[in-house]
Amino acid sequence: MSDSNSVKKSHIRKILIIGITLLIVCAGAAWYIFTNSFSDTSREKADYTFNALDLIKEFQQDDKASNKKYAEQIITVNGSVTEIEQADTTVNIKMADTSTGSYIIFAFQQQDVVNAKKIKQGDSISIKGSCSGGVYSDILSTEFITFKRCSINQ
Repeated sequence: MSDSNSVKKSHIRKILIIGITLLIVCAGAAWYIFTNSFSDTSREKADYTFNALDLIKEFQQDDKASNKKYAEQIITVNGSVTEIEQADTTVNIKMADTSTGSYIIFAFQQQDVVNAKKIKQGDSISIKGSCSGGVYSDILSTEFITFKRCSINQ
């Protein structure tokens, strides 16, 4: 019976060691994910540069291929501001193809919100950001492309 108890204790000890090791690894991974920060987009080199209407047309032609090619890439987009959505702490700027209703929407990183709030509808600007991808809406019959961590390109 003592051999049986020592085998049980050995198995319990191994399970505890494995459990504690997994807990430490998971805690380390969670800490890394939650404290990970992105570099300032304004300091990043753009992977691509587009005129807003050309980027919209490319997504309209092949949404799937464009998402694969441009998702999570830093892209500079030049165009005319068609709409501005402001809230207390955020601002979103849109560049749209007025003939189709398709648009690009840019969400700014916190340090660039003040400068983004100075932009007026109709301004021609250059914005750099990380492309989140595009989606075609069957209901609206429009393509919309979203960008995150944007900054005004100087």
